[in-house]
Amino acid sequence: MSSPTLQRPSAASTRPEADQASLGTLLILLAGIFVATLDFFIVNVAIPDTQADLHIGNAATQWIVAGYGLAVAAGLITGGRLGDMYGRRRLYGIGMAVFTLASAVCALAGGAGELIAARVVQGAGMALLMPQVLGIITVVFTGARQARAFAAYGATMGLAAVFGQLIGGALIQADLFGLGWRTIYWINVPVGIVALALLRRMVPESRGAAGTRLDPIGVDLIIAALVAMVLPLIQGPSQGWPLWTWLSLATAAVLLVVFAWYQTRLAARGASPLVDPDLFHERSFRVGVVVALIYQMSVASFFLFLALYLQQGRHLSPLTSGLLFLAIGAPYLFTSKLSEQLAVRLGRQVITVGAVLQAVGFLLLIPATTESIGLLIPGLIVVGAGMGLAMVPLPGTVLARVSVHHAASAGGVLSTANQVGGALGIAVVGILFYNHLTGGLGSAFVWSLLPMIVLCALAAALVQLLPKLSAEK
Repeated sequence: MSSPTLQRPSAASTRPEADQASLGTLLILLAGIFVATLDFFIVNVAIPDTQADLHIGNAATQWIVAGYGLAVAAGLITGGRLGDMYGRRRLYGIGMAVFTLASAVCALAGGAGELIAARVVQGAGMALLMPQVLGIITVVFTGARQARAFAAYGATMGLAAVFGQLIGGALIQADLFGLGWRTIYWINVPVGIVALALLRRMVPESRGAAGTRLDPIGVDLIIAALVAMVLPLIQGPSQGWPLWTWLSLATAAVLLVVFAWYQTRLAARGASPLVDPDLFHERSFRVGVVVALIYQMSVASFFLFLALYLQQGRHLSPLTSGLLFLAIGAPYLFTSKLSEQLAVRLGRQVITVGAVLQAVGFLLLIPATTESIGLLIPGLIVVGAGMGLAMVPLPGTVLARVSVHHAASAGGVLSTANQVGGALGIAVVGILFYNHLTGGLGSAFVWSLLPMIVLCALAAALVQLLPKLSAEK
């Protein structure tokens, strides 16, 4: 069967075969974003068993986690531009193939060096894949179907984050074929194989405007800037923020300013900048990227410090603590489905409601940290409900008005904001968490919740700067 050719399907199309193709397209895309997000969270559960099996220390363990995140963050914008140039489906396929092969190498690793290298390659594969998902959704779907596709994208990211702990704990507990921690990497392989097998049939190819080029100087500048930014955010908290981390962050700021100046200069000359400044002329994108970054700061830090509190503070097993995450996951599933209907009535304000609800959930958790573990559940339910309302409509709100010519590049910028926001949130919130460990993990967790509440409130306030949607007019 020949592969589908792009173009945007008509919003009025109601042919059954078009609907089936759209569903197939979406499922393939969501498979990629699910495993990409899952690998940020699931690996934490397997760290103790990995350390014991491979006889590795804490420094190497940090790089098993950090190597993946650093490679993803550094390569997303470049990956988006490559998709615009050479085809988004093609880059999705290359990224998925690289990720799948690297996952197999992770599962077979016999030492720390091999595992760290494979994790970095996994991250590089995801940096190629992730921007294409948002880019293809922007191009292939229109109208209400596009809104539903973006909602499904947000819901999938949330599900992978919420249930990563449970999936990892269950896999390690099951110890399939005696593989132990290695199963968290093997699980990616069949997903990748199936997605690659169906990719050409299910996903249309699309590209950016003719004449789009890579801009090698821009690539070097943005990769250097993002590495200089994310590396100290990952390593700083555990190393006590030595001088090199501050110098690195200062260097990142300078490089980002130089990058922005260079991109503006290229655009003025009619050349092809890596990130077209015109993207930021659209207020929904410009403000939305900032909202996504700040909101992700609260989400990533919450999942990490909640897991530490449950396993080390309350001494729950990975599986038991994963089961407690169901208190977040069940309401998340409910409100993520509800968010699409509420968005018709409330427009952008559904994100505001979700962020405020999430902050209320954080507040409810504070008094429960000194009580029975079951008293955490009401707060976790409210947090999960808020996440479903805020996280699911956010990508669609940010990207809804982006030109199809810049779809993957815009997806790369948004994905980068999410990754940087996650690293920044863990670093900033981690200052309070680790500085209050002397009072016990319960006290440290309470202190970590305070900046999360502020971040949710700030995200809710910034949503007001987004342009009103038709539902609000």
